[in-house]
Amino acid sequence: MSVSQRHSGPSWQYVTTSINRRNREVNHSPFFPFKVGPARIRHMKNIFTVILAGGKGERLLPLTEQRAKPAVPFGGKYRIIDFTLSNCLNSGLRKIVVLIQYKSHSLDRHIRSGWNVLNAELGEYIASIPPQQRINEDWYRGTADAVYQNMFLIEDEHPEFLLVLAGDHIYKMNYAEMYYWLIAKQADAVVGAIDIPIQDASRFGVISVNEDYRITGFDEKPAHPTPLPNDPSHAFASMGIYLFRTDVIRKHLLADAQESGAHDFGKNIIPKMIKDCRVYAFKFHDENKKAVQYWRDIGTLDAYWEANMDLVTVDPLFSLYDANWPIRTYQGQYPPAKFVFAQDYQGGRMGVALDSIVSGGCIISGARIQNSVLSPNVRVKDYAEVRESILMGNVVIGEHSRIRRAIIDKDVIIPPHSEIGYDREADARRFTITESGLVVISKGMKLHAAIDSSG
Repeated sequence: MSVSQRHSGPSWQYVTTSINRRNREVNHSPFFPFKVGPARIRHMKNIFTVILAGGKGERLLPLTEQRAKPAVPFGGKYRIIDFTLSNCLNSGLRKIVVLIQYKSHSLDRHIRSGWNVLNAELGEYIASIPPQQRINEDWYRGTADAVYQNMFLIEDEHPEFLLVLAGDHIYKMNYAEMYYWLIAKQADAVVGAIDIPIQDASRFGVISVNEDYRITGFDEKPAHPTPLPNDPSHAFASMGIYLFRTDVIRKHLLADAQESGAHDFGKNIIPKMIKDCRVYAFKFHDENKKAVQYWRDIGTLDAYWEANMDLVTVDPLFSLYDANWPIRTYQGQYPPAKFVFAQDYQGGRMGVALDSIVSGGCIISGARIQNSVLSPNVRVKDYAEVRESILMGNVVIGEHSRIRRAIIDKDVIIPPHSEIGYDREADARRFTITESGLVVISKGMKLHAAIDSSG
């Protein structure tokens, strides 16, 4: 039986004629034989999507002290998982499960409240699934084991393809293009890949490919990364995005479950598949449409802060304002943001926000906000000043306070006349301080007296 006979799905001829019929733009690069745009193509219904959202996110402590990493707020009104879920909807995917595990209450509530947008009568859904322990009493032992323990969900749907995504990355991607790449290459599996400078590649799982972009090797954080063919200055880094033919990956998951190891797609499954299966790399095609490709694994507090600060620049690397690629989230019933006091004279109060994102329900009362991101329902009171900071929901900044380069988690009340971010030694006695000197205040932390870090 030939490869083309063995693999079902639309033929290459069908793909090209179907796209030409829709007046799609054809891209003749070796990675993109076509461009499909935000798709509602019927073949996407053959894909079952699993989003892995059970990681602890320990490097983001204390932000992950009471929530899973995908539930961490980002960009004011969003959660990190909103970006992967929005990619799914914009790509035409309609059968989506989110595998939750650690500290999952906030994430589960967010998905149920904000993502119940599909029609169950049509067999469409986004559902959060806690560990079922149907196979054994273990928690998920790795990314592959998480999918293996939930194979019953996949078997119930009988999908032709299985898409596995990470729920803690920020990027824009049309997964339909990855699907058509798999069909064009008659592949058993496709791995999302982004080209990065070779000097940075040792921090990632590195994919080696031949000139046809068939994967020949997969190394986790190698000391000497393999460069791309014809480009010794760059390497392929795995994005943790995997598209499989279900009948093929089922066999590999069953075999992996019987062995010891990390039970990880990158470390175990893909290296074994490339020996006897057709596994290809799919180069990341960024729907963000900027000169620089944007894909972020927000792995540290400093990286999280920097990604948020980018959003308030005049021309951010990542755009939240693209109507052609909308980002959904749970919309709380908040009134509009309000800025009060316009005493435009020396010593007067001015409620202003410059180069900032201010969410609904916020009141800036005679205070100044600059280069900052405010989540819903924040209060900043008279003569307070907030710069280069992230204030999460329900934070209150007291009168005459000064805040600089800080992340203040939800439900924190900063007393009047406090100073944060001006004296590292004083801040370190009460709060988390990063290597760069960023101040992080835990969710709900009780502060009963003015904080003076000025000495």
